[in-house]
Amino acid sequence: MMNSDTISLITQIIWLIIFVMLLTGLNQKIQMKIWAMDIRNKLSVIKRVIDEDRARVEKMISNFGNPSPSLLLNRFLDFFTIEPVSIEPTDIIRRLDHLIRTGESTFKKAVENAFPSIGKFERSLVETSIEILAGLNTIYKVVRHYLLTGERENNWILLMQLELLMPTIMRYVETYHMALDPFTTGKPIGDSAGPLVVYNLLEKSSIVSKNVIDDTTIVEAWLEGRRVFFVKAEGPGSNVGHPGSVINKLVEDLKGNVDLIITIDAALKLEGEETGSTAEGVGAAIGDPGPEKIAIERAAAKYNIPLRAIIIKMDYREALTTMKKEVFEATVRTSEYVLKLLREETKPNSTIIIAGIGNSIGVPY
Repeated sequence: MMNSDTISLITQIIWLIIFVMLLTGLNQKIQMKIWAMDIRNKLSVIKRVIDEDRARVEKMISNFGNPSPSLLLNRFLDFFTIEPVSIEPTDIIRRLDHLIRTGESTFKKAVENAFPSIGKFERSLVETSIEILAGLNTIYKVVRHYLLTGERENNWILLMQLELLMPTIMRYVETYHMALDPFTTGKPIGDSAGPLVVYNLLEKSSIVSKNVIDDTTIVEAWLEGRRVFFVKAEGPGSNVGHPGSVINKLVEDLKGNVDLIITIDAALKLEGEETGSTAEGVGAAIGDPGPEKIAIERAAAKYNIPLRAIIIKMDYREALTTMKKEVFEATVRTSEYVLKLLREETKPNSTIIIAGIGNSIGVPY
């Protein structure tokens, strides 16, 4: 057994080592290496996910008849839209809308040229699959950037922050990876809740006419003795349409003779809230960068039209992946609630606009 002098000597040596490590910052360097190693391992996982998903998308593109899938992917994986100047806010919404639409049309035109013989539905699946892959690629490049910057600058705070964020980042990566399945097979996703509510109501209506404007469907029908204009992105392809501008145009065409506008959309729930729970409020329930939302608000404000909103709550993963049972059941309940709202808030022969906001993948009309 060691005597007390030996134990005392060992203790002093340990404290001396700790003191030297603190004095020289060696402990931080060791911790940085551990963090960097863990981040690099997770980065390798992200890269494997990207490679796997890229192979799936390339196979889909090849099956649709394009012999050079890599050329199309390489062009749009780093495609970007530069935000308009905001220091001068005059006409910023118009400029933002122009840039968004230019980006969309450029992307759609390239996919259309690459697949001249396939239908609109199939092209929409290709477009969204490429967008998912581009999102994964952006996450990978940003994480790699901060990892390499932290190592080069010996910035332990940057590496620590990145290490703490990695579990959240990996959840986003897994969500994007899981989202590829419905967008390559045409299944409804959680974000399709709004369009599905509209579809449920259309099934109960007497349809008068149907038009498609700007990738957005307008169906005029009679429901509960009311004249209802249903607005949703054209389905069943992967499409979000332009419901804001379409509603604005519709209100103008009706010369403001609209008694109620109802928007229905998926919304992110807070932790602790149940998937599929709903909430009612006022305003435009639409999660776009601004142009579509403000178009609805301007139309409603100009003619003093009540603007009601209903949201169906879910988390980020549930919104982007195949629709869960709880969300589907919520769309049925919401459809019944909208009928109740029509009876209570409007009179027979009223004119109403009901908009299902969200991606219409897998949802007809």
